[in-house]
Amino acid sequence: MRIFVTGASGWIGSAVVPDLIGAGHQVVGLARSDASAAALTAAGVEVVRGTVDDLDVLGSTAAASDGVIHLAFKHDIAFTGDFQGAAEADRRAVDTFGDALAGTDRPFVLASGVAGLKPGHLVTERDMPTIDGSPISIRVATAQAVLALASRGVRSSVVRLSPTCHGEGDHGFMATLVAIARAKGVSGYIGDGTNRWPAVHRFDAARLFRLAAENAPAGSVLHGVAEEGVAIRDIAEVVGRHLDVPVTSVAPESAAEHFAWLGAFLGLDAPASNTLTRELLDWQPVHPGLLEDLDKGHYFHTPATTS
Repeated sequence: MRIFVTGASGWIGSAVVPDLIGAGHQVVGLARSDASAAALTAAGVEVVRGTVDDLDVLGSTAAASDGVIHLAFKHDIAFTGDFQGAAEADRRAVDTFGDALAGTDRPFVLASGVAGLKPGHLVTERDMPTIDGSPISIRVATAQAVLALASRGVRSSVVRLSPTCHGEGDHGFMATLVAIARAKGVSGYIGDGTNRWPAVHRFDAARLFRLAAENAPAGSVLHGVAEEGVAIRDIAEVVGRHLDVPVTSVAPESAAEHFAWLGAFLGLDAPASNTLTRELLDWQPVHPGLLEDLDKGHYFHTPATTS
């Protein structure tokens, strides 16, 4: 298939691309910068220049493709205070893809998330989040809109990713947690640290996106979850051991001060199941789990300095 991938040079996309190419697919990648375009070209990708705001580009490229994997999101503005603006831009892009693919039975795979869907309870692929009017609900509504495209002749699916998609080169939650521990001189967790985060290695997640594009039935919810839940205290202990710093509980009321923006997420208890996903697509994660990956040491490397 000729598959259009947005976010193709990003953390997940840069793993999805070689997985697709290795399986014999042709990849068309959206690039918003010269650096991204160069990286994609070097990876064997046909480059289309533009951003998620260039709806004409998105629509025409999707119409000329055999399927779409949508990974891009405007994280730059989302993390600097305009989450609603980022989510609204994402919805416009999704609607554009839906119109381009309607009636074709071609695949459209959307990246979403499992965190926060059902706090304190094991989330399954059958659980549907509620829409409560908050900015985060815009993304929830977008995912539901993608699933609804099944009724318009699109083989749509949503991959709910673990909050931790780990691996060498990660600059996300785990890398941030390590950086905070290094700066504070303690490896912290909130409360008793028994709250759990699901996790998946990015290479396992990449394979799931490919399998979804190839075989997921229309209207499928899939969980990019290799481990149902890893206790945050267990993570903190590995971090403390590698940095040789004490492992310490942080009171919930002090979480924002200690962990900055990460404090709003670190206390979530968000276990998630992958049973239905495994059964539907015969997806079998094979890469290291989160604690094993942390123990490999690459999260603790610091850039070399010159004198």
